[in-house]
Amino acid sequence: MSNIPDELSYTKEHEWVAGLDDGLTVTVGITAFAAEALGDVVFVQLPEVGATVEAGDSVGEVESTKSVNEIYSPVNGEITEVNQAIVDDPSLANSDPYGEGWMFKVRREGDPEDLLSAEEYTALTASGDS
Repeated sequence: MSNIPDELSYTKEHEWVAGLDDGLTVTVGITAFAAEALGDVVFVQLPEVGATVEAGDSVGEVESTKSVNEIYSPVNGEITEVNQAIVDDPSLANSDPYGEGWMFKVRREGDPEDLLSAEEYTALTASGDS
């Protein structure tokens, strides 16, 4: 079973969110569960810095040897940074999804809705409904 850090928040689409308690800018990536389900990630397309996004918007893609999956923004706001390292080395999504494998940062507007705690995300992934 995947490692699910307690300090992060999660989406039903298998993104994680860090920094909700630290201020307005949050960091977003895909979970280890998603990376394992995808298999070897070979390509990552991220949003443009400066793009305005809404929670639930498709903002990029992760392509693996098995499939192509969309990346969704978990919050409303503006993209402030993208992780060029994961574009250059997509395998970081598999090897370090909660560290060097982060995807993008968003200066959020308002409080996000529909985010899951680690406990709720664990239940989601264990239920087979994911």
